[in-house]
Amino acid sequence: MRKGILSIGAAAAALTLGLTACGGESGDTSAESSGAPSAAAGDAKPGKIGVILPDSKSSARWETADRKYLQEAFDAAGVQSDIQNAQGDKTAFQTIADQMITNGATVLMIVNLDSGTGKAVLDKAKSQGVATIDYDRLTLGGSASYYVSFDNTAVGKLQGEGLVKCLTDKKADKPIIAELNGSPTDNNATLFKQGYDGVLQPKYDSGDYKKGPDQSVPDWDNTQAGTIFEQMLTQEPKIAGVLAANDGLGNAAISVLKKQKLNGKVPVTGQDATVQGLQNILAGDQCMTVYKAIKKEADAAAQLAVSLAKGEQPQASGTVKDTEGNRDVPSVLLEPQAIFFDNVKDVVADGFVSKDELCTGDFADKCTKAGIS
Repeated sequence: MRKGILSIGAAAAALTLGLTACGGESGDTSAESSGAPSAAAGDAKPGKIGVILPDSKSSARWETADRKYLQEAFDAAGVQSDIQNAQGDKTAFQTIADQMITNGATVLMIVNLDSGTGKAVLDKAKSQGVATIDYDRLTLGGSASYYVSFDNTAVGKLQGEGLVKCLTDKKADKPIIAELNGSPTDNNATLFKQGYDGVLQPKYDSGDYKKGPDQSVPDWDNTQAGTIFEQMLTQEPKIAGVLAANDGLGNAAISVLKKQKLNGKVPVTGQDATVQGLQNILAGDQCMTVYKAIKKEADAAAQLAVSLAKGEQPQASGTVKDTEGNRDVPSVLLEPQAIFFDNVKDVVADGFVSKDELCTGDFADKCTKAGIS
């Protein structure tokens, strides 16, 4: 499925080497093969970079982290950019892309809402000579020149292993597991599920765990997730573990568990290391999350985009298989990290979340106990 999975440091180093080796006048790959401008680096003023983020509802990260880090990287490189958010609207997504191309974007970076919409946007951009990057989510059947993300199957594996650890710590006996999956239209959600099912399925097969309700949440909608999980708990009141695909879905499940006074008794997973997710971990209501160093992801994507805007032909050392398009997409994949109570401090130390926003009110004492200074 995936080749050339890189650690964060290795990915950045490999990408830098690729840009150095293949950028500027030495890069002679044709624009037709990559969708990149054909002018040699330094021959003209850098082009403009357009970025389309998906929404601000499914995860806080898109506005609080990705936008900020991408903008900082573009500004530092002195390259013009336009970052917009489609707010979950597929029509708006396509309209924004058209406007960006009309307004002179030579590079388009997208986080698709689904592969169908993403493919239409990418194909139109490519037909007009605009270089394209899939950011965080791979557009299946699309034509992106590059893909920058985390190893999403590894994310799911960490979630599955995390749930097993938490259930083992609780000495759970043949626990019934509910799986609250991400959006069925998001390829990342499919990869997360492959990762955690790879851990959980052997437990189901051996009889150590019992497979309970298993359902996807349309559009990663947290309100729908709460309704879905309430139905799960009604269907199976003895749920003893929840594999929730991100912190928002996890919090939705925790809100339902609180009504039944089951919060803290039923381990719940998450992803994204949001302030809410980390506070749920500090409170004992969520057993773990997965931290993805978004600044490093944004920096790697920005480096690619800036190089393309300058007319260079960068190379990424990894590839990911687009199963619908039957092609290997040049990729940079970063390594995720599992976060439990004992290492919440790592997320703060990395600067992703500040102590001031995390350790408010009743969480101040919990932060002290977690070693957050």
